[in-house]
Amino acid sequence: MTENNKQKYSLGIVGGTGKEGKGLAYRWLKAGHTVIIGSRQHEKAQRAVEELSEFMGHTPEGLQGMENRAAVEACDIAVITVPYAAHKATLEDLKDALQGKIVIDVVVPIMPPKISKVQMPAAGSAAQEAQVILGDTCQVVDAFQNISHERLMGQGDTDCDVLVCGKGKAARDVVLGLVADTGLKGWDAGPIENAMVVEGLTSVLIGLNMQHKVHASGIRITGIPDQV
Repeated sequence: MTENNKQKYSLGIVGGTGKEGKGLAYRWLKAGHTVIIGSRQHEKAQRAVEELSEFMGHTPEGLQGMENRAAVEACDIAVITVPYAAHKATLEDLKDALQGKIVIDVVVPIMPPKISKVQMPAAGSAAQEAQVILGDTCQVVDAFQNISHERLMGQGDTDCDVLVCGKGKAARDVVLGLVADTGLKGWDAGPIENAMVVEGLTSVLIGLNMQHKVHASGIRITGIPDQV
């Protein structure tokens, strides 16, 4: 766990026009960060900005829409929220612009039609796949796989924790700060090799949603006292 992040960042959300991307954008804007919603099409990014502004009741200062490459070039930290089918191609296309950055990978390797079945890629996880593609100058950190957009866009207690794993403790600490800024409780789940467990939990949660006819099951870490 970590305290709320005091430093403010420019966050470029690649594929940010989707539900998860807009949910994260909403939370980070409320915390005072600059958010750039990225899309393959500038017009689509602008529509997402308008939709989010309408949801919030005003156009937040620091909210912009750009094409994915422009968003990555302009941001401090990149956030990948594209569907898994576009994961590899998107990273390969943006590899040069992502060099030297912390990359928060929110992608889960869900492969329809068996979306409740854990299906990890050959690299071990989407995060490990991203790290291989981007190389050692990038620090890929897995986070937000187990939180639904319904909870991110809600107003009350999210009743869900976030597991953070990835390359380098310093990078994980930055991301844990950004988790705290969303109002969620984050936990350092260790190195990037652990991402297969974190990502795999999403398919388990989808299965539980289907069984119990709900939309937003999540996880909680118990048995650890709150830290002052």
